[in-house]
Amino acid sequence: MSYAAVLTHVEPDAETATRLQCAVDIARRFDAAIIGVGAEMVPPLAFDGGFYSVEADWVVAMRNTIDERLAAARRAFESATAGFGERARFESGFELPTRAMASASRAADLIVAGGAPRRRADPYRCSDPAELAIISGRPVLVAPPSAPALKARRIVLAWKDAREARRAMSDALPFFERAERVIVAAVCESAGAKDAKAEVDDVAGALRRRGIAAEAQVVEDAHPSAHEVMRLAAQTAADLVVCGAYGHSRLGEWVFGGFTFDLLQHDEAYVLFSH
Repeated sequence: MSYAAVLTHVEPDAETATRLQCAVDIARRFDAAIIGVGAEMVPPLAFDGGFYSVEADWVVAMRNTIDERLAAARRAFESATAGFGERARFESGFELPTRAMASASRAADLIVAGGAPRRRADPYRCSDPAELAIISGRPVLVAPPSAPALKARRIVLAWKDAREARRAMSDALPFFERAERVIVAAVCESAGAKDAKAEVDDVAGALRRRGIAAEAQVVEDAHPSAHEVMRLAAQTAADLVVCGAYGHSRLGEWVFGGFTFDLLQHDEAYVLFSH
């Protein structure tokens, strides 16, 4: 299996350079097309001061600033994708970044998004990886801004017997098939260790039938958390963690549960989410 097209949000900021390079590297690795999206929107005024000409001038100035940033994003994308030819495409516009990315994802197999620590969480300028995972229907690879290049030779699949984990397992197959080692890991309390062992054995066996070098591991902890997954990744020199994105609805708004939210706060490894 392979990824045929990779999508990423392009911003002209130093902290986003790793994300763009990651998307470019993955596209090269899988001989895929790459799609860059530049999208920002003028935030609404927080107050009406009655000085309409001043406020109108502010909106014009903001639009001009966004125009300049989108032009800079295009230049960054074209520089990073030199040599891709027709396999590279850039599109931009005045739009909320997350929504623009979700719309563009219809043409892609994998989204590369920015990760923690993010210096800002401005929805008018930045795309949100959590929301993308929920609304796009595509796997989202979260790239920490200061991380070294993704090798994906060793990968941890954080297992939970749920639909989202099965989806993540399928979505990550192109990475698994090129990895030297895949650890299927369940973190659980001691009382659930026996059932968890049977589950991860089944999953590892399914991957091995595809020719993937997979093994099963259960980590027992009185308080299972994402920290144990990241600790296992560090111990095994894995730089990619694959996980289902577990969300729930709160007053009609989708939010991530504790395990997924905690993984998003780490910057020790790349994380691939599927919902």
